[in-house]
Order: sequence, then C-alpha cells, then structure tokens
Amino acid sequence: MPITTTISIILKDNSKKEIPSGSTGLDLAKAISNSLAKKSVGLLLNNELRDLVTVLKDNDKIEIITQEDPRSYEFLRHSTAHILAEAVQNIFKGAKIAIGPVIEDGFYYDFEIPDHKLIPEDLLKIEKEMQRLIDEEQKFIKINIQDTDKQLQEFQLQGEKFKAELLNQYKNDNPTLYVLEDKSGKPVWNDLCRGPHIINSKQIKAFKLLSVSGAYWRADETKESLQRIYGTSWWSQEELDKYLKNLEEADKRDHRKLGRQLDLYSTHEETGPGLILWHPKLAFIRGQVEDYWKDLHGKNGYEFVYTPHIARTDLWNISGHNDFYKENMFYMTVDKQDYVLKPMNCPFHVLIFNSRRHSYRELPVRFAELGTVYRYERSGVMHGLARVRGFTQDDAHIFCRRDQYVEEIKGVIKLVDIIYKQFGLEYTAELSTKPKDAIGGKEIWDFAEAGLEQAIKEYGLEYKINPQDGAFYGPKIDFKLKDALGRIWQGATIQLDFNLPDRFKLQYIEKDGSQQQPVMIHRAIYGALERFAAIIIEHFAGDFPLWLSYKQVIVLPITDRHLEYAKKVETVLKEKNIRAGIDDRAESLNAKIRDAEINKIPYMAIVGDKESNENNVSVRMRKKGDLGKISLDTFVEQLSKEIEQKLISL
Repeated sequence: MPITTTISIILKDNSKKEIPSGSTGLDLAKAISNSLAKKSVGLLLNNELRDLVTVLKDNDKIEIITQEDPRSYEFLRHSTAHILAEAVQNIFKGAKIAIGPVIEDGFYYDFEIPDHKLIPEDLLKIEKEMQRLIDEEQKFIKINIQDTDKQLQEFQLQGEKFKAELLNQYKNDNPTLYVLEDKSGKPVWNDLCRGPHIINSKQIKAFKLLSVSGAYWRADETKESLQRIYGTSWWSQEELDKYLKNLEEADKRDHRKLGRQLDLYSTHEETGPGLILWHPKLAFIRGQVEDYWKDLHGKNGYEFVYTPHIARTDLWNISGHNDFYKENMFYMTVDKQDYVLKPMNCPFHVLIFNSRRHSYRELPVRFAELGTVYRYERSGVMHGLARVRGFTQDDAHIFCRRDQYVEEIKGVIKLVDIIYKQFGLEYTAELSTKPKDAIGGKEIWDFAEAGLEQAIKEYGLEYKINPQDGAFYGPKIDFKLKDALGRIWQGATIQLDFNLPDRFKLQYIEKDGSQQQPVMIHRAIYGALERFAAIIIEHFAGDFPLWLSYKQVIVLPITDRHLEYAKKVETVLKEKNIRAGIDDRAESLNAKIRDAEINKIPYMAIVGDKESNENNVSVRMRKKGDLGKISLDTFVEQLSKEIEQKLISL
C-alpha cells in the first residue's frame, strides 16, 4: 500500500493545514469546505497572485481568493480578454494579437487586422463568438516554455510577430504560455502570458465589449498601427448592469460634453493641443475656487509668491530637470540664450527662500503660488481638462526644521481634509516609500518615511502603503478622490524632497550658530486647476452648488407687464452680491423654465401679478422643483446664507 506524504500549508490567519503532497490550491479549498471551493477563483501564494490549480509546496503561505474579493477580477478579466482574442482570431482569420492587459473595471486587447477596420457592429459578432467559446467550457492551461527557440520559431511561422517579439524579449525570464483547450482536451488557442487565470471559461458569467479605438505597438507612433477593443467582465449580470448604468451616467457627466453644452471651455487648432481657453462661466468658477484657496491658505500661515513662466536652462541644470525630465519640457532660444517653459514651480520657490539668510526662529516658511506650468504630453494621452500641456498648480513649498516636519505634514493633511469636504469629495490616502533607484542615505529615508507615517497616524487618517513607489528624491502621501459615481481621481500630493535642498545648498542658521539644511515639503491640493475643474464638473454633473454658480438666480417675468418688478428683484439680488439676471424673451414661462434648467441655473424667481403686488417671488429650485411663494427679503436672506456657508447638495 503506497505511503501518502503530506505538506503543511500556512493559511491567512497563520494557522496550518496538512494536505497530501501534490495538492493544488483547489484541493486545499475543498479540504477546508465545499462551499469555499465553489467560490474560489485563485490564490495569493507567497504574496503572488497564482492560478487556483497551482501545485502547492510545503510551508507555502496561501490565501484563497473568492469572488467576493476585489482581486478576483484580475483573474476574471484577464481570462475574458483571452476569450476575446480567441474570438477575434476565429472571425478575422488574418488577425494577429499584441497585448491584452486588465485595466480598471475591465480589459482591452490590441490586434493587427489586415484589410478590416473594426466598427461597433463587429463587437456584437465578437460577443456572440465569445459566448460560444464560454459555453464550450474551455480550460486555461499554463505551460512553462522549455524550448524558447522552438516556440519562437512556431510564433514566427504563424505570423504572430508581436508574440515572437515579446518572447524574444523575455526568453530568459522563465516565460509561460496559456493554452485554451476545448472539451476534448484539444489545444485551440494560446498566448504568451504570465497569468493568473480562472480554471474554466464557464466561470465567465457577464461580460460586455464597450468600444474600439486605435493604438500603436508599444505605444510608439513609429511602430505598427493596431486596433484596440475595450471590454468589461463581472461575476453576475446584476453587477454588469449596474456598471453599464454607471457608464451611461458617466457619459452624461463627461466634462468634455458638458464643456460644450454649458459653454465652459474650448481648445483650438490655432493654439495647439492641450492648451485650454477658459470661457466666462468656467473662468468665474475658477476664480471662486482660487479665492477660497487663497483665503484658507492666508489664514493658515502661507505667504503668496509669483514666479515667471520661463527661466534660463541653467536653473534646470541645477535642479536636475534637464537630466531626468527633459522629454517633458519645452525649450526656446531668446537672445542666443537657452530658456525653458517651466515644468514646475519648485526651483523658483527655492530661489526665493535662498535669496536671503534665515534663522531657525523664522521657520517654517510656507510659500504658495497658483503657478502655471507647461509639460509635453503626447497627443494621444491628452483628455479634455484632465490631461493637458499647460496647467495651473496650487503649488506650495514648506521649508522647516526637522523637529517641525511632522506638525507641518499634519497641517497639510488638515487643509486637504477641509478643501475636499467643501466640495463633497471623499478620499483615501496612500504612503509611497523608497524606490529602488533613490538618492539619499538610509537614515534620511527612514526619517522621512517615519515622519509621514507618524503624521498620518496622529491625524487619524486611514491609509495604505505603496512599497517602493515614492519619487527618487523622497517619499510621498497621495490622496485619491472619489466622486459622486465612485470613480477614483488623482488628488493631492505631499512629498518630501532631499534633492533640491542639496542641489541649491539651502541653509538656515540654527540656535547654536551652525548652518543646517531645512526639510523641504512639496504639496498641491487641487493638483492642477484644469484637472480639478474636470473633477468637479463631473462630480456635480455641471450642476454646481450656489456659491460656485456663474448665474445663481434667473428672474422669470410671466408677461411683459411684470418686467418692471422683475428688474426690481434683479436689482435687490445684485445689491446683495447675488448673481442674477432676467429672462425677458418673448417665450412662454415653461420654455423659460426649461432653458434655465438646461443651463443648470440653481434658482428661478418667477414673478407675476400676485408677486408684484405682495413683494414676493415664487421660487423654483432646479434640483427640488417648486418651493412656493416667499417674500423677496426672505429669499435674499436664504440665498445669502447658502452662499456664505458654501453649502453643497449633490
């Protein structure tokens, strides 16, 4: 009788489970419970995502990933992408596959399809073929490529030039191939891939192909032109339906679409891509956002500075930008001197600090600037207001002593908290630590990371660690914003910098007369006003709270004989700094109300005979409908209070 050997597996709670040697992750799940096995999707094996059918070894640390775990979507969407690629190659016989990664909420795959340009109708055909493959219950089989030269030759014979190029690049990194097998065990499709994947295509329950776009191999405009198919995949039809509904709402809120509808901003061929023209409505909102920022920062000990848009290239040599940021910078020649359009404000603030001597008593010094910078972005990545070439940062730099560092970080977190709450934006925080390629010794990095973490903890902020994701010159705290649809946007950054103080030889005089280098903190809360404008346009769906609205009240006279009283109402409102106007067009009241709602004006003051005689207004609020008749004085008082308190209502 054969002797069965066992191995010991360390579970998530650090308990141990004995199972027969040769067992897979699925066997482990079954050994724990049948219900767990049914929900299991994959493994976190020694901190790496792996297939559920991976054979386990003694003392492996295992966490079984189920469908309830957000990480399970990595397995599902990656596998759905492979089914997509198989379907495309079944339909378009000459199609060659490039790459097909998982992205947030979905996946995409790039194809070279000779003599055919994909159209939306093609997606329906591809979906039908995908469902047929899913119903075949195809298995995902991982194969370690033993003979890379043989496999490379096979790819080349098949004309799979992109797969061949990738294999040639990674042939010394233990490459693997994922094969899809039909019910009979016959291999029907494969791709070079690291995984992880689900076990069987039947696990794919709800998917949708969303769109087609152009792409380039390796994102290089000089290389092959490809066609990209985007899709999404979920564990249930209910989840998919909810996601598609959110997509519809997101489309309605798209700041580019609302920008046109509400006449907020524009870009023009004559000015060049990524350079924004702010129209009066959005310019007014920007002014409100800036004024709020200035008032808050002035009250919190910041001093405002202004710096030029260009500087000689010498400055960027000292700062190091010419060494590590050159491809993102715009250069020009003036009077035979090389100049740069500034990509960042920091070197200028450093020069201001360094323009005179500072005592330890003066620190911290906090400089703030709404400074416009210019960075070269590739034409393919620019996106409305959210990704541009010229933008204004709410930049600030703090120069402080080491013993002040933690309190200064807490002060910045407090401002972040105040500002985001003012706009009804939820947020999370991430602490990014020392990357592999970093300047500065272990001691200074340990000091910086410990200080950032201490500040976060003392402020009571929840956070997660992003190992090795800091800048080369210092660790940072990143804030991720969540809008009304639950979408995540990049928000504030707080960053420590060892690089510039050293390069510019920053010093202050300590109590004992010695010269010490100050700690330098970079921070921006809005980030870029252009991107923040995109965020709040979509967050509020263009329906801004009263304090931000370009036109706060529109007075609607029912007939021409009510126009005189309407002008009185407008005058009273304007005297109280309430932005009001009159719609005196020869249109019906319903038409005027409809147009006011289309233009997203928060309040309508309707005036007729009764209102004129009683010094009242009939109030209609865009979000709540008719509010009834109130006195003009009460109306003004209520609006003034709402504006002063900067109330929001999503």
